[in-house]
Amino acid sequence: MHSRFRNLLYLFLLSFLLVACGNFEKVRKSSDVNYKLTKANEYFDKKDYAHAAELYKDLLPIMKSTRNYEALFYKYSYTFFYLKDYIEASYYFKNFTEYFPTSKDAEECEFMSAVCLFKYAPRYTLDQTNSIKALEALQAYVNRYPKSTRLKEANDYIDQMHKKLESKEADAAKLYFNIGQFKAATVAYKSVMRDYPESPNTDLYQYMILKAWLKYAKASVPTKQEERYANALNAFRELKDNYPQSKYIADGEKLNLEASNNVKKIRDEHK
Repeated sequence: MHSRFRNLLYLFLLSFLLVACGNFEKVRKSSDVNYKLTKANEYFDKKDYAHAAELYKDLLPIMKSTRNYEALFYKYSYTFFYLKDYIEASYYFKNFTEYFPTSKDAEECEFMSAVCLFKYAPRYTLDQTNSIKALEALQAYVNRYPKSTRLKEANDYIDQMHKKLESKEADAAKLYFNIGQFKAATVAYKSVMRDYPESPNTDLYQYMILKAWLKYAKASVPTKQEERYANALNAFRELKDNYPQSKYIADGEKLNLEASNNVKKIRDEHK
């Protein structure tokens, strides 16, 4: 009984899909432009963005220079967004702002173009070229529309991009440290601090610079050790002076004492 019901349901759904596909093809082959536009808008309103996009694509060259072209182009851009094809969506939203710079929707479309780049950007462990493009587009939008109602949202996206790019740089510095490239680690951590001075992790980066200098000094030839221990001592002073409330001060003091004792030992050996 259940098997028969499932078979009947399957046949019903199949029949429905065949009829729906047949109806769509009839619409697509129609030579009535207004009819096709009406049906495309109906598909769009029903959230059938794939079919709406196909019809809008057919209509774009035909409707160019007509009064309906702007609205068609606007909805066509959104079909890609709703289908999560963010690269195409960003492209068409950007084109909308260029084709219709005086449109009431131009600001929205510039914002959406940047948002699509943001959504397309990969997680921070991967190449961040697209994240940089998204950040540049969002910053350009904020600069162009400083009084926009979307300003807070745009700035939130910018903050997320900064955090992602910071994480990418910080991971690279950590990798240098983990593989024993301690001098490169100090340079990389200083770069992160320079690029993201407002980061809540700057004291961690300074602490890691201290650790890297200490390990670098230990691994160095005797003639270079005193100089590199001195760099560790300087790194601790910067940590203590710039971040007196840091949770890394206590551990930093232990490392500082170790570096200081090693400098004293080296100097005693040379007396």
